[in-house]
Order: sequence, then structure tokens, then C-alpha cells
Amino acid sequence: MIIILILIFLIIALFLSGFRSGKWILWNKAVRTIITISAAAYFTFWFVERSVSQFLENSLAVQVINYLPQPIDFYVIRIVEAENETIYLSKHVGQIRPEYFRIEYLNMQKSDEFWVVGYIGNKLVYFSQVAVPNKNEDKIIEVKNYINNSLKLSAIATEKIEELKYDNIKLSIWVTLDLLLIFLNAVLLFRSNKKN
Repeated sequence: MIIILILIFLIIALFLSGFRSGKWILWNKAVRTIITISAAAYFTFWFVERSVSQFLENSLAVQVINYLPQPIDFYVIRIVEAENETIYLSKHVGQIRPEYFRIEYLNMQKSDEFWVVGYIGNKLVYFSQVAVPNKNEDKIIEVKNYINNSLKLSAIATEKIEELKYDNIKLSIWVTLDLLLIFLNAVLLFRSNKKN
């Protein structure tokens, strides 16, 4: 994973900042500068890409409207039928307040179905399967009842959402560490520039 590799390089750059004398001082500074700027550039690109990647070309717009009296945390799981297995791709739509909606964009090129899952706290309160016979027609999901259309499938959905949450927690820890090290390296580089 590239985020972990960047973390290792940033730790090396931080370690190199301890050596401020000797004949390799220029090379030391150049390496630290390249590592810090490259890491900052990668995360800038990464954040921008994650912000705009939802607007996919030829994607299906799914509008989820919450008509229930409580805010509900919604997830969408896209079902992809591969050769010998079924792949579940989970996305967090977000918490939707009563009488509000969110729009999620799904690439349905290799899918004919997705699931909408709603939680209040850790309790599953809404589950529905949505077939997509026409991939050019956007979907509107109106949530008016606390329903669970399939106990078996909602159990699979709960497992996949737990995996998504766990992966997101791991990713956020690595990204936070990387950003902290970028900041520390940038401060040390700036301080050494000021002294010179």
C-alpha cells in the first residue's frame, strides 16, 4: 500500500533531519525536501481525487430520501457478479436527516443490483434490494418505513459494512500519521532554512 510506503519514507526523512553536519548535508536536505514535497503532492492529489471521483462518467445517480422521523445512517452496497464469485462493494452515503436526501453515484456497468442499508446507531432499521434493469434511468429510493426485506441478505450487508468501517478506521490512522509526519518534516526543513 502506497500510504504505508510514504510513511516509511517520511520516517526516514525525519531520522535524516538529525544529521545537520558533515559533507552529505546538501544531499541530506535534498532527499528530505523531495520526500516531503512528494508526500504532500500525493496527498493533495489523493484528497482531490476522492472528492471528485463520485461524479463518474456513465454512472447511475441514486437519490436516497429519508421520510422517517429520525436521522438514519445509510450505506449502499453494489453487487458485482464475477465469474465464480459475488463481489460486494460498499459505500457510506452518510447520515440523512428527516425530509432530506443524499445523492450517490454508482458505476453499474457490471452490476444489475444494489442494496440500500440504514442504521440508527448500531441497529439495522432499513434494508432493501434494488434491481437495475435500465442503467440509464436514475433511481430514487424513498425510505418511508422501517423494513428489512431479507434477513439473510441483511446479515451479509451488516458483515460487509463492518468490514468497510474497519478498513476506514485503518486508513484514517495511516493517513493521520502520514499527515503528521509531513507537517513535522516541513517544520524541520523550514527551521533549517531559516537558520541558514
